Amino acid sequence: MEKTDKIYILLLFLTVVVVGLLHTYTPADKVIYHDIYRRISYLPIVVAALLYGIRGGVILAACTSIAFIPHLRHFYHLGPSAYLSELPEIILYFGAGFVIGAIAAKEKQLRIKYQVLSSRLERSYKKLHTQASTLVEAEEQLRASQKLSALGQLSASLAHEVKNPLAAIRGAVEILSDDFPPTHPKREFADILLKETSRLSTTVEEVLRFSRKQEPGPASPSLEPLPQVFERVTTLLENNFHKNNITLTTNLPPPTDNFLVDGDKLAQVFINLLLNSCEAMEKNGRITVETKQDNDKIHIIFRDNGPGIPEKYRSKIFTPFFSTRKEGTGLGLAISSRIVESYGGTISVDSPKKGHGATFTVSLPVQV
Repeated sequence: MEKTDKIYILLLFLTVVVVGLLHTYTPADKVIYHDIYRRISYLPIVVAALLYGIRGGVILAACTSIAFIPHLRHFYHLGPSAYLSELPEIILYFGAGFVIGAIAAKEKQLRIKYQVLSSRLERSYKKLHTQASTLVEAEEQLRASQKLSALGQLSASLAHEVKNPLAAIRGAVEILSDDFPPTHPKREFADILLKETSRLSTTVEEVLRFSRKQEPGPASPSLEPLPQVFERVTTLLENNFHKNNITLTTNLPPPTDNFLVDGDKLAQVFINLLLNSCEAMEKNGRITVETKQDNDKIHIIFRDNGPGIPEKYRSKIFTPFFSTRKEGTGLGLAISSRIVESYGGTISVDSPKKGHGATFTVSLPVQV
């Protein structure tokens, strides 16, 4: 029995005792007082019946009847008619205890039944919610598959049309580069143009593979040191940084000089990440790039001081066709993720607080 129940029972019995004493010591001619005491006697019976059902109501009725005996003794000397007129009160005590106890027991049964039904309904709701979430996810996957299918058809028709002009541009640049010896200051830009046409051609192939759900192509046989690739990327995007007055700070320690990567593919990843930061920030923004190395991985970390990425979008930004910008295709980060994964690496995002920028981390194994 709980402590609260013990207190309730003690108070109920105490009430019965007090009413019995009042009946005992109040003169018989004070009829109005005895009538009040009789009405008060129903209170502990009703409370016990409500709390403990028929058993509680009947027990308190019996106790109240015992406490009523001294009152009956007052009327015993007045004759049978006066004495017998008070006896029905005891019957009413038991009747009240039994009826109210029965009603309370029925109510308790209904409450338990409704609790069981409520529990079942809650489980059904959770199951329905899970099924609805699964259905929504399936619909999203279906829409993505439809977009990929449409992209596959479109890319197949455009690949040939895009590659031909690229080949012509590359041929023209190769002819023009002959006019600039290796020591000429403009030769660097001709070399960049050659590399970027090759990278753009590779990008077309990557989009085509991505739309067909193929794995990225094999690594280029010509590998470059990581700082060299990044220097080429920053030179290419220098105009974007200058136009938006964005400061780029890099910290690539000497050990990365010996870290060789496929320049064309990693350049595409770096360009996507840097352009995303530029487009997310207003003018006078700041981007920091640094590398860290542990036992078996090198981590290339891109930080900006832009508005950050809301938590609800972080799990979706690498999903194909998901973009928070109206003009965005939603393929840049998706393709970048596929490229990094083709190296056996990972790409992750962190944006701990709104308005405090975002951090993208590209982790690659040391043996590429």
